[in-house]
Amino acid sequence: MSQLLNYKLEGEGHTIVLIHGLFGNLDNLGLLARNLKQDHQVLSIDLRNHGLSFHHELHTYQAQAEDVKALLQHLNIERSTLIGHSMGGKVAIKVAELLETQVQQLLVLDMAPVDYQVQRHDNVFAGLQAVNSAKPESRKQALEILAQHIELEGVRQFLSKSLYKNDNHLAWRFSVENLWNNYRHIMSWQPIQQISTPTLFIKGANSDYLQAEHQRDIQAQFSQAKAHIIANTGHWLHAEKPEEVLRIIRKFIG
Repeated sequence: MSQLLNYKLEGEGHTIVLIHGLFGNLDNLGLLARNLKQDHQVLSIDLRNHGLSFHHELHTYQAQAEDVKALLQHLNIERSTLIGHSMGGKVAIKVAELLETQVQQLLVLDMAPVDYQVQRHDNVFAGLQAVNSAKPESRKQALEILAQHIELEGVRQFLSKSLYKNDNHLAWRFSVENLWNNYRHIMSWQPIQQISTPTLFIKGANSDYLQAEHQRDIQAQFSQAKAHIIANTGHWLHAEKPEEVLRIIRKFIG
């Protein structure tokens, strides 16, 4: 029996599955969950190597999608809508390929189904590894260490949400080692066979993850894909403009 992902299940009705991105956990999409659980059943999950889920040296999209599939089967959820942000968007796409007839709709927040060639997280990994080495005793100390490597305070604050007390020092909930060793897998992508699931890509206008040149890749993999751009927002669009993101989600899922 494979290990099950850590999850939180709230509300009643049609199931919406929320899938966080790299270095995140199931609380990252909490603003969306709090709204959507009013009239849906919302399943928030910690992906492998994140949050309270198990750590594993394999971190491919196939493996992550199989984890989500196993959890849905364990919970007897036969029909669902998937919403994934960033890396979680790619996981959601892979789940939709595995369970095409069971996925009602798919929403991908600021991620394209492409192989990214850019190393975007070298400074983040340097900061994470520096914290591991220093074994800080307080959150303030950890943030000071991160600041030596990571310029944006918002990124440092986001990462610090995954710190926890381990004996007498702070450590990361996510597996820095497994994520670092699998970074090439995380940035890469094997195109899926085209699916007919109604799909919406939501882009932060100021983010460079989802670009006009990705349109051909999207059309090759999705026969029913639409896109929506949110002005004046970046990669963390659901945190920056939650009301607008929710309005778009609700319009799309009906």
